[in-house]
Amino acid sequence: MDDIVKQAMAKWPHVPACSGWLGLDERGRWYLRDEQAQASGAFDSGIPGAKGAEVRNEKLADFIARNYLAEPDGRWFFQNGPQRVYVELENAPWIWRLRWDGEGLQMHSHTGAELDAGAITEALMDETGRLYLATPSGLGLVHTQDMIDAAAALEAGALPACEEVRAEALPQRYGFVRSPARA
Repeated sequence: MDDIVKQAMAKWPHVPACSGWLGLDERGRWYLRDEQAQASGAFDSGIPGAKGAEVRNEKLADFIARNYLAEPDGRWFFQNGPQRVYVELENAPWIWRLRWDGEGLQMHSHTGAELDAGAITEALMDETGRLYLATPSGLGLVHTQDMIDAAAALEAGALPACEEVRAEALPQRYGFVRSPARA
């Protein structure tokens, strides 16, 4: 967490949290959701306009990523100064990026954090073919652009064997909340 955020929290400790205003999609992109977007439907509904506006400012996206954390109850949030902004998840709380070079697997999250691929505890595939990897940091969805590398790593035995799962069962099993606004 940024020092400036910690200072703001100390200065203004009683700022109420908000939910519904920020979303994370399946490709690791952040979305700002104004009142119109929220009125259009749930973040994960697929309704045109419901996602809101993609955060395209790189510095803002990096600031959100550096201050992205989870509550013990599984709600993920962005600490925006003194205000906690709960995040609507289109799928999982992490989006994993993978690179397989034939000898080793490199892995990082949508926040840019490097991860030790050896720490992967489970590989899961849902009913639509999406691949998830569980790590000590939590459950993440493998980015769609990295599925060829993921398949090669699976074939080489660099990832655990895949378990079949239903996507709807993942939040309870891995302790995260997809929609704090609807919880």
